[in-house]
Formats: sequence, C-alpha cells, structure tokens
Amino acid sequence: MAEQATWKIRVTGVVQGVGYRPFVYKLARERQLAGWVRNDPEGVLIEASGFESALHLFTEELASKAPELARVDCVEALSKSVGQSAATSFEIVNSERNGAKVALVPADTHVCADCLAELRDPTDRRYRYPFINCTNCGPRYSIVRALPYDRSQTTMRSFVMCERCDQEYRDPGSRRFHAQPNACAECGPHLFLADRCGTVLHGEAALQQCARELMAGRVAAVKSVGGFHLAVDARSAESVALLRKRKRRDSKPFAVMVRDLATAHRIVELSAAEEELLRSPARPILLARKRPGSVPESVAPRNPNLGLMLPSAPHHHLLLDEAGLDVLVMTSGNISGYPIVHRNEDALQQLFEIADVILYHDREIETRVDDSVVRLSSHPELDSPLLTFLRRARGYAPYPVEVGRPLVPLVAYGAELKTTVALSAGSRVYLSQHIGDLKNDETFASHHKTAAHLASLYDLHPAAGVYDMHPDFRASRANEGIGEQGDPMFVQHHHAHMAACMAENRLTGQAIGVVFDGAGYGTDGTMWGGEFLVGGFERFDRATHLRRLALIGGDRAVREPIRTGVSIALDTFGDIDVAMRAFPEIARLETDRRHVYSTMRARRINSPEVTSMGRLFDGVAALLGVCSHAEYEAQGPIELEGLLNRNLDMIDGYEFDHATTEVDFRPVLRAIAADLAADIPLAEISRRFHSGVVAMVRRQCREISRETGIRQVVLSGGVFLNEFLLVNCITMLGREGFEVYSHRQVPPNDGGIALGQLMVANSIADLGERTDLAPGVGGWAQQE
Repeated sequence: MAEQATWKIRVTGVVQGVGYRPFVYKLARERQLAGWVRNDPEGVLIEASGFESALHLFTEELASKAPELARVDCVEALSKSVGQSAATSFEIVNSERNGAKVALVPADTHVCADCLAELRDPTDRRYRYPFINCTNCGPRYSIVRALPYDRSQTTMRSFVMCERCDQEYRDPGSRRFHAQPNACAECGPHLFLADRCGTVLHGEAALQQCARELMAGRVAAVKSVGGFHLAVDARSAESVALLRKRKRRDSKPFAVMVRDLATAHRIVELSAAEEELLRSPARPILLARKRPGSVPESVAPRNPNLGLMLPSAPHHHLLLDEAGLDVLVMTSGNISGYPIVHRNEDALQQLFEIADVILYHDREIETRVDDSVVRLSSHPELDSPLLTFLRRARGYAPYPVEVGRPLVPLVAYGAELKTTVALSAGSRVYLSQHIGDLKNDETFASHHKTAAHLASLYDLHPAAGVYDMHPDFRASRANEGIGEQGDPMFVQHHHAHMAACMAENRLTGQAIGVVFDGAGYGTDGTMWGGEFLVGGFERFDRATHLRRLALIGGDRAVREPIRTGVSIALDTFGDIDVAMRAFPEIARLETDRRHVYSTMRARRINSPEVTSMGRLFDGVAALLGVCSHAEYEAQGPIELEGLLNRNLDMIDGYEFDHATTEVDFRPVLRAIAADLAADIPLAEISRRFHSGVVAMVRRQCREISRETGIRQVVLSGGVFLNEFLLVNCITMLGREGFEVYSHRQVPPNDGGIALGQLMVANSIADLGERTDLAPGVGGWAQQE
C-alpha cells in the first residue's frame, strides 16, 4: 500500500506578486494534497500532505509549471514526516512577516493578453479602464514599499477595493487573487489631464483629449509605470522638431512606442529572437535596424537603429489604438541632465517647459524606474543571439545577479555616470535600476534613496560602503552611506569593470581583462581607458594600455571632440600645418582656435593625458568630419559605428604599433590621413578602423596569454557597447581558442560597475586585508 507523508517545502525566487500561490493551490488540489501555502519574507512556504508519489510530482511541478512571471531559483523540501497531517483540504493562508527577507521583489511588467482583451471588450466592467491588471501583469517594483509584497505595503494601500474587486482578490480561483494593484473604475486610480491654463479633465475625457493633442502635433507628458514620458506623434517631422527644440536635444535618438508587432515590422527589421524580446513581460526598448523612410530621419538621425518598444501600461494601448497614432515618440520625461520625473507635483511644476498637456494619475510611484534599453546581435559564429544591456531598469530591476559564492554584506555606489547601486547578501548582488549621472542634487538624492530603499526592502545591513577610486566623484567625496559602520573601501574603475564581467559569468581564477571606456582614475593617479589587465577579483596587473593622448581643455574635449582630433593629429604629425594638410577638418577651424589648441597641448595647459579608447574614437570621428561637437555622450563613436549600418563584416584593418606596454595609435592616424587623401569613402575608413581595433585586441591577448598562460578573456567598458567591436572580438578571440566572456546581465558601461566594486571589495574582505595595495598591482585601497 502506498505510504502517505507530510512535506514542508520552501520555494525561493520571484514567487510573490506573480500568481504563484494560486498556482500552488490549484496544483495541490489536482494532486489531491492537503495543507497550506503562504508568503513570507523568504519566498513561499508550503506544507503538503498526501501520497509520496503525488508529493514528488508536485515538488517537480512547482518549478516546471510555474507561472510566466515567476522565476523559481530553488525548491527545497525542508522536512519530511511519515503520515497524513490533520489538514483535510488545501488552503492559502495569510502572509508571515517575520524572518530574513530574501524573497525577490517582482519587476514591473506589461499588460497580459487576458487583461488586454478585457480592456477592449465593451461588455467587460473594466472596459477602457487604464489601470487594469491581474496576478500575471502590472506594476510591481515601482509601487512596493516593503516586503512581503502585500497590498498594504504598496502605494495601492490608499485605494479601498469595492465589493466585486475584493471578491476577486480573495478568490483563489480568480486571475486576480491577491493581485495587489487590483482595482476598477469604481474604486481604483484615475487619469487626469492638465493644460498650461490650469484646466483639468478626468477619466475618459482626459485620455481622449490627450490623443487629440498628440494628433494635432502637440507635446504630451504621460505618466507611465516608472515615471513620465514625453510623447509626440512619431510620424510627424514637425512634432519631432518641436520636441527637440523644447527639450534642447538636437541629435540624440528618440525611442518610439508602437501599437503592436505588425506596426513594429513596418518600421524596423525584426528577427524572431528580437520579436520575442520585444514581447517579453519586461517590455524593453529594443535597438533594431530601421527601415528607411518609415519614420522621419529626425527621430534617430545618422543612426541605422531605431529604439522601439511595445506598450507597457493599459493607457499606452488606449492612446495607440487611436487612428493615426500607431507610433509615438516616448522619451524620458525630464529636464535635460535631471532624473526622470515620477511625482505629479514635480511634473506639473517642471514639465510644462516642454509639454503642452500632462496626462497623469493618482497612483503614486514609490520608485522611479526608467525604460530598459537592450540590443540583440547575431553572427554565424555565435551559438545564439547575444543580448547586451545598454540600460538595465524597468522589467529587470531589482532582480539580483547570482554570483555563485558567499558574499560579505556590502553596498557599492557605482561610478559618476550612468550609475547604479548594488547590495550583496548571501550569494546574490541586488543591482538597482539605472539612476543616471550624479551631476546635480536631484540625481544624487535619488542615488542615495535608491540604495536605502533596496536595503530596506531586503532588510540588509551592509558592513561597509564601496566607492570608485576617483577622488572627484561625487559619491566618493560625499561618503554619506546608508548606515554602514565599517571604513569605506575604494576600488579602481577598470578593475571593477573586469570584475563585473567575471562575476556575472561566475568565473574563478585569473583572466585577461580588455577594458575600454571613456576614462577612469588609475592606481598611478593618471586617467586610464584603454586597458589590458591581468588578474582576478582580489588584485590585478596592468599588462598593456593605449598610448596616452592629451585632452585639450580637459572635460571640454568630451563635448568638443575636435579638440581630441587636433591633439592626436599633432601627436602623429608633430606640426599643426602638417596636421591641417592631413585632415581637412582641422583646416576648417578658425586660425585662432588652431593656435590655441596647439599651444595648450604643447605647453600642457589644461590638457590632461588619458589612455582612453573612447577618446580615441572621439578623435577619429572628429577628424573624419563625422562629429566635431557632441550633444550627447559618445555621439562621435556612435555615429562612426553607424556608418557600418550594422554590417559586422571584417576587412583588413589599420595596424597599431605594439610596444611592450603600450599600443601606439599613430600609424592608424597616418593610414587614415592617406585614405582621406585618396578619397576613400568614410564608411570604408570606419570599417578599416574598427577592424584594426579588433585585430589589435586579438594580438594583445595572444601575447599576454603567451606570457601568462591565461585563456579566459573578459570584455568590458562602455566602448564594448559598440556592436562591431564586441561581436568581432568574441568571434576572433574564439578562433584563437580563448574562452571569451561579455556582459549579458548588466551593461558593459558604468551601469554595471557597482557589481564589480562589490566583488573586488568582497575578495579583499575575504582575505582579511585592510591595508593599502601598492599602486599598479591592486584594485582596492582603504581611505586614509
């Protein structure tokens, strides 16, 4: 006779707010099990009683048949006892709030197909209700204030459910059982539309008027899931021009939101994998190859890509359902340089500088969350399409990175630009959403608040804070922290990049780190950015680097890359007159400017030297006339790569000179000048330059490996957002027999650096070393 037993089962991962308990309830009843299921701070706890064969099957199906939004990390039987429990049925019981908070906060998600059908069904009680949701979709991270994820701990607590909504919420058989944002037009949030005259419309009238304003060519600010967007009709060049003028954003590409996949296919080329990513619950912005003439060129000028996304909130669908509004520009709703606006009072105070009307609602956003930006790259030598995050935020944050090793509890504050924060606990690193550039008080306050919120959600008490080594970075200078008691720790910028890539790929031992970015403070007090490192989490050696180049005017050279172009041309040819003959862009400068630039460089007046690959790309783009003045970060490199039109074919590249510890770019400049004189097309020059950089990486890694025996290579830093470099470095090094790793969970730019900071600091803490490491051989130092 089959034996009966009672098992207590723990399930961890993203198992709260995603319909997991109703799933367990139904599954247990199908298997004729008695007992209960509940949420607690660790995840989901189950007691199930019945035949052992049914319990084994039940346990397997807890992972294999989990709901779409769930992410099951572990199913563990905590205890097994012989015999039937006293329970006679299976029930869902109230949440337990005591214990360690390790349950994962679910990310914000799209509108599911069932809710979308109800939204468009005139017979449904939620017809055209802009806040429709269920356990399979809707806001999560942006509205949660504390764990466990219950309505009383979200910004929905102020909305009391009507009788019918409450019945759904309490019915285990309902799709809305314990859907924390559950509501309807009778009891839930509502839309409002305000114009510059102070007129306010409500509900359906607000939505309809917003659509009319967009169709009339005006600018609307639209409150979305994690903050406000600025929207215009993307089919109208005049509307796009108006938004650019008001936002003071002449060149940076805008993202668009499209009605559906059919519309997406009409304006971009999509592979099956890209289509799947667009449709995923995260609803990211996907960089896809645009179809010429599908939208005005001004939406994404001088760029082969168009960033597009599908609707992520019900009122997005309702707006885009309107005839003539199938493609909307949807860009971050903020004043340039400031964080995305997420509170109504701030929107009404700030965004009328840009918008004609503001569509908002009364469901508060607890945590601002920008749109995520991703790209998929394909190549015959890649096993599968390569996912790259340009920005990791809505839909993915705050999911942790599992590093596969125990970590000391620390908090890392990232870098200065595109920053995120990270906290470690167990073997997880909880990485925040994209925060932005710490250039003003508002963004810096958001940076601190995000760290505190993450720590509060998971009841984390970091022992120490970890910062970038740069003495002028705002977070490093402020050192305010969120209550950590230990001395602050400082990690070298490029070591953190390398460590981040190693961590997400769970590498051990030593690796060659190819780290290319704009600039980062080195252990020798100079600025780095074109680095070949050798080491692991605990320490590194600087094996080789790019030849130093002078930034004429310091940071102004980043905004005016022609300064860097003049600098590298002078370094190559030695004389301004020769440089003028080699590069017509220099000859086009006013005589006084040429004289000032050459004098500043010669006398080293405000012309710090850097070994930066990003700045070399700036200089080449400027000398080719692609971009002499940059409106946004990396505009020159982006437009230089844009000339390749996402064709990843390699050709014979320009050759760098390889010395023992330095890679010399001057032969490349001479070859570019010769090709310009021969009227070689810019697209071919760009391809030769890109191909030359790839060949240089292959050669350097081969030489370092010959000396060290190391076969693991990691690629990191913002320059590896360049698709041509990334994919071809992976494939070319793979042909050499290297094990090559890139970022697939966090961005390669500074958005992923907090992860690496934590890993370096943890390794030092593990070793018990709390003394300075000698410059040039280590990546960590304790502040004096």
